[in-house]
Amino acid sequence: QVQLVESGGGSVQAGGSLRLSCAASGRTFSSYPMGWFRQVPGKAREFVASITWSDSRTYYANFVKGRFTISTDIAKNTVDLQMNSLKPEDTAVYYCSVGPSGFLSWGSGLSNYWGQGTQVTVSS
Repeated sequence: QVQLVESGGGSVQAGGSLRLSCAASGRTFSSYPMGWFRQVPGKAREFVASITWSDSRTYYANFVKGRFTISTDIAKNTVDLQMNSLKPEDTAVYYCSVGPSGFLSWGSGLSNYWGQGTQVTVSS
């Protein structure tokens, strides 16, 4: 059974940093990209960043470029999201996801699996 478990969320002041981690288990995801999405109440879940297991190609939403970094640890089967220079508008529940093969950016409806989410709160 596929399982994605996020950790590392919390509360931080604007300008601060947090590191999220997603532990994947249950199958091999080498052919699929891994992504982070986020969602605030009343809004659609939006793409944040993605990475491929095979060659670590990355893709970022414009609103996080230069601030967030996605990475993988193949030995641990984890996908991390380092978030720097956080802004109050980054406040959301962040979700880890397995994306469709061959894509680096995708809408939430195309994700294959989701984690339970982790709350990130950035205060001004």
